[in-house]
Amino acid sequence: MFLQFELDFLILTVTDIINPMRIFTSIIFFALVFAESHSQVINVETLRKVTDSAKWTGSVSLDVGIIKNKNSIFKIANKAHIQYNNKKELWLFVNDLKFEKLEGESFVNKGTQHFRYNRKLSEKIKMEAFLQAQYDAISEIDFRGLAGMGPRFKLYAKENYRFYLGTLVMYEYEKASNVVENRVQEDIRGSAYFSCSLYPTDYLSIISTSYYQPKLKAFKDYRLSTETSVLFKIIETLAFKTTFTYNFDAFPVPTIPKTQYELTNGLLYTF
Repeated sequence: MFLQFELDFLILTVTDIINPMRIFTSIIFFALVFAESHSQVINVETLRKVTDSAKWTGSVSLDVGIIKNKNSIFKIANKAHIQYNNKKELWLFVNDLKFEKLEGESFVNKGTQHFRYNRKLSEKIKMEAFLQAQYDAISEIDFRGLAGMGPRFKLYAKENYRFYLGTLVMYEYEKASNVVENRVQEDIRGSAYFSCSLYPTDYLSIISTSYYQPKLKAFKDYRLSTETSVLFKIIETLAFKTTFTYNFDAFPVPTIPKTQYELTNGLLYTF
């Protein structure tokens, strides 16, 4: 079993958002699928573990930081994931919850559960299927459910460099918070992503994934997102990590900006 603990000690987010002042209970979304993605993206590329044999792997992370936008917010976040890979199939589950305190008032404002299944069809192609549930008070989303599937292509893979392309179709159900009365949307979106994992030296790792998610019946309604993590190994089990996340939504919930981004610096301990 691989176990990982992560501590992020500084988080800076620049968004033009309203004050989220609601309490959401976490949503547990468990499902089984035969045979990616995420509009508020979970970068599962950073969670995939390459193994030489059937193996369970997992990680638990703890983030502590300060966010500065219109208000000062103290944040604690917890993420856990478990994965099983037997070369032919990959099963992955992610649970991501965040707790924040705004001007003395505590609340949970974001949570995501993500389940994914991969099946190898050939040396270069895998079929992916996923289910996801989430809520996000900052983006005024009471609930967003996603379900989709499609092929994942291995463009190039060597020991130190790996490149992948995914092309999926997904169903999206989204219910906004009370900032917009009775705003419920059901759409079919495409989700294309490009991912690269680079290990130029023994002490440097770069993992980046970018998504393009248009509504299939109206391509002007699209989302772009990218997440890039750079890790510098300090010793064998300890690394310094910097992550930049960028999200653009052409048609977000009213009062929410189209662009949001976040820069995180932290320490990563693995054993």
